[in-house]
Amino acid sequence: MILGCSVLALAACGPDEIASPGTGGNIVINNPTPAPTPTPTPTSGGTLVTPAGGCPTIADAQGLTDEGTISNSAGDEWRVCATPLRFNASSTLPQIDGLLYRLPGQVNVGTDGGPAADNSDGLDDTNVELTIEPGVIIYAAGSSFLNVTRGSSIDANGTEDMPIIFTSRDNVVGLNNANSSGQWGGVVLSGRAPVTDCFEALATPGSVDCERQVEGASNPSFFGGNDEDDSSGSLSYVQIRYSGFVLSGDNELQSLTTGGTGSGTTLNHIQSVNSSDDGVEFFGGIVNISNLIVAGAEDDSLDTDTGVKANMQFVLAAQRDGIGDAIIEADSNNGLEDQTPRQNTTISNFTFIQRRAGDQVVRIRGGTDYGLYNGVIFDATGSTPCIRIDTPEAIRAANAGLDDVGPPRFNSVALDCDTNFRDGSGGVTAAQAEGIFDNGAGNDKDYTHTITGGYLNGANEDGYTPIFDPTALSSFFVTVSYIGAVSSSDDWTQGWTCDSSAVSFGNNTGACTEIPTF
Repeated sequence: MILGCSVLALAACGPDEIASPGTGGNIVINNPTPAPTPTPTPTSGGTLVTPAGGCPTIADAQGLTDEGTISNSAGDEWRVCATPLRFNASSTLPQIDGLLYRLPGQVNVGTDGGPAADNSDGLDDTNVELTIEPGVIIYAAGSSFLNVTRGSSIDANGTEDMPIIFTSRDNVVGLNNANSSGQWGGVVLSGRAPVTDCFEALATPGSVDCERQVEGASNPSFFGGNDEDDSSGSLSYVQIRYSGFVLSGDNELQSLTTGGTGSGTTLNHIQSVNSSDDGVEFFGGIVNISNLIVAGAEDDSLDTDTGVKANMQFVLAAQRDGIGDAIIEADSNNGLEDQTPRQNTTISNFTFIQRRAGDQVVRIRGGTDYGLYNGVIFDATGSTPCIRIDTPEAIRAANAGLDDVGPPRFNSVALDCDTNFRDGSGGVTAAQAEGIFDNGAGNDKDYTHTITGGYLNGANEDGYTPIFDPTALSSFFVTVSYIGAVSSSDDWTQGWTCDSSAVSFGNNTGACTEIPTF
């Protein structure tokens, strides 16, 4: 399964195209057997987990399949209940001690209801809702992933004490180490909000006829449409670990992928751990997300494309040592800069920690609109430039007819990089990027960060002035008195996160290499 950007083959993408799902063509899933990480790690200590007596009954008549038990090297043992390949009726996966759920392949929630909210497209919504209770652990292996189709939804809302965990089989049996990744697909939300770079070349971008493809093993599905208010449900207090199984060539999924999701979708308190591709990727639609952690992504931490309109607040992205690409890769329409809607992403209160020597921490290109506010960018390598802007379309003046709000916006942004700016590949120079940065208010090019514990604001972040008020941009945002993602007076990471080599929060639910018992 992959999110396709066009019918062009991947080989047609040049070196400056996004090398991630959706930007190089539709990829058909192969099904190789995943290779386990060789070094076993015991999962838990103390009282051993014992398997539940059986699988619960769910509303879907297909039911769950009892696959016996699975155990780890520490002696924990769980009952395994496999889900149907397609949920045809609204169902709840309850939390039961000693029980895990398994995704046996491409698992769809509902059947695609088409790009229109009514049945003018000839398709009726199935209106299936998958509810996942707090504390549930769902695992998968290889090309298996979860896809919420248009017209259906997910209700996966954990709590601070009992997060929901999507992870891999290797994680369950205790084979993972600090650098494990790419062991299953990920979570995909397919909505019917507007997108660009249409699957059908003659379709009008942003219209009900503009769709993009989610391609699975044998049942391809689509996303996109004309309903900006569409809802794919809600995800909160969720960990998504070790995703990004290689589907074909160099193409894999992210921990979380949204395709044309609408403003009715709720996303907050989500942790991505060791995705072998991007941490999260948003294709078109309307995305509002808060309290997001991307830890140890092997490509970009945040990838946005194909006309997405996104608001994000309280975003922490930290790489593993020597692993990863940029923290931000932003492209409007994959080489089709004047298609509308044009991407416009706004992030307030962020902490970006770059630990791999590379080309840049933040890359803005392809005519995208982008705003960064109240944040700190820190390069721990001493050799990676903070900001790169490509292509003249990314810095041109505002033009309402092109859905263009003008050059990138920076306000109350602090840079702690030995080199703050670099030349872009499309003719935008480092000096031009610096000039755009200097036009903002409250920015600091000579900042010294005081981030402590690998993520938490220190005195310089909590005491930074002036602070930009993001509520002037959207009612989604809240007013704060600091820059950075996590204030020392309000550590929202506590209780629901796991600790990895990229960032550790103090053993909340244990190490990410372990399966917790709630």
